[in-house]
Amino acid sequence: MKRGTTLFLKIAVILIGIPVLALCIFLVPELGNFAAELYPDSAYLKYLVFIDLYATTIPFYFALFQAFKLLSYIDKNEAFSELSVRALKKIKYCAIIISGLFVVGMPLFYLIAEKDDAPGIIVIGLILIFASMVIAVFAAVLQMLLKEAIDIKSENDLIV
Repeated sequence: MKRGTTLFLKIAVILIGIPVLALCIFLVPELGNFAAELYPDSAYLKYLVFIDLYATTIPFYFALFQAFKLLSYIDKNEAFSELSVRALKKIKYCAIIISGLFVVGMPLFYLIAEKDDAPGIIVIGLILIFASMVIAVFAAVLQMLLKEAIDIKSENDLIV
């Protein structure tokens, strides 16, 4: 694969991380304060919003790092290696964790949507859960295909 293609993808991975960082800096505190304003007698909801949303960023950035490593393996012509399979496996687990954290946080967002009369918050949460599960399934399929390709390659190396 040409180096320019993987360079473009590496830049895209970095550019994907920047808006999420901006959301964590600017939007998450606003959402937490908004939850505290809606339920003034339950001020702890603010911290639950912080914990849930900031906890999802950890596996998100870890998955981006693994994607970056996977692109580096492709640059080094190590795409069909056990390292690539492990990177895809880690991406799959990160996507499952992200989906699970959003599922755990859905009751919290339901409370906010119920009080503010904004059902779009729940739809956004469901879309995020669905998107991360699609990524997990896609990574699992790629991991399985790559593992089979590595097995076929090693069998062919033994025959020759």
